[in-house]
Amino acid sequence: MGRWWGVEMRVHTFFLLLALVCLGLGISESPPHPFMRGFALFIILCMAVVVREIARVLVAAWLGLKLRAILLLPIGGMFAYATPESQEIATQGRGQFALAAAGPLANGLTALALAALFLGAAGNFNILGQPWISSAYLLRSMVWMQAGLGALHLLPAYPLDCGRIVRTSFTQSYGAGAATRAVTGLGQLIALAAMVGGWLLHSPWLVIAGFFIMIGAQIEDQGVFFQSVVDTVRMREVMLTDFATLSPSDTLADALSRCVHSLQEDFPVVRGPQLVGIVSRQRILDALRNEGNGYVQSVMSRAFQVARPEDTLGATIRRLTAGRGLSLIPVTESGRVIGIVSVQHLMSSMTLLAEQRRYEREGTENT
Repeated sequence: MGRWWGVEMRVHTFFLLLALVCLGLGISESPPHPFMRGFALFIILCMAVVVREIARVLVAAWLGLKLRAILLLPIGGMFAYATPESQEIATQGRGQFALAAAGPLANGLTALALAALFLGAAGNFNILGQPWISSAYLLRSMVWMQAGLGALHLLPAYPLDCGRIVRTSFTQSYGAGAATRAVTGLGQLIALAAMVGGWLLHSPWLVIAGFFIMIGAQIEDQGVFFQSVVDTVRMREVMLTDFATLSPSDTLADALSRCVHSLQEDFPVVRGPQLVGIVSRQRILDALRNEGNGYVQSVMSRAFQVARPEDTLGATIRRLTAGRGLSLIPVTESGRVIGIVSVQHLMSSMTLLAEQRRYEREGTENT
């Protein structure tokens, strides 16, 4: 959905599946105008998620957290933080409790406000009638959708709000990896119980809730595992050691010839052993087209950061994402460039790293 106030907003494609489910319920319940009512039911659910996430974003702003992205799922949103400090505040102490309480509290208060409004406007409004959520009774569904989403997050199932608090308490005793696996397993058991219970009780909403809890747990598990990978891998393990460099005294025509024979998009510019700048293939092309032949020194960027061989991959990724337009980080040792890490390289290598670590972990567990 683009960037809103500097935060990348994403909507999971499962919302499309949920829209189809709501339309199907509208048809099966046979109210007047079933397609319109099914779509209205979908909008009611989306509004419950929006109310919850607006409250959480306001609490995040109050805590001073810097958000990088928000992924919206039908059970709520998942925050990605721009700095390690924000991540730490959001997962510990009062910050975590404030974020965990914001969503259920917002949904609960909204449900009470809607119930009071409808009861006051129509004295015969049957708020406790069955079914609570149905395309045939949209006003009642507005109340119970808000209340249901708020109550859902009180379950100790990861990645629901209460489940996150349980994970933090487990982490203090058993470590992050074991705690995540424990609460993820608990969340999947609760999700499975909800789906079976929904099937036995003929409640499609219990089945839907259980399904999305299970999906959310798997997404969070992958994210935590990936984070454990990037925070333990060192630059020495992933840096490219076979790379080309340019000299500031090279002409742009010579540099372009070097680009033709290299897969690199960005090149370190070195004078002897010393790193003095970085230049991209596109910058060389643009300068040749617009200004004619010149020297690399005139087009190279002197704004760059370097990493050490023992720096973690996570720290390097944060440098790449924090720097505007930064696409390459040279790895230096004793002032000499011994490797490079680029965005292009990381996109292909991080997936391979995660798979390698997962394979090693599974092999250790089997042994």
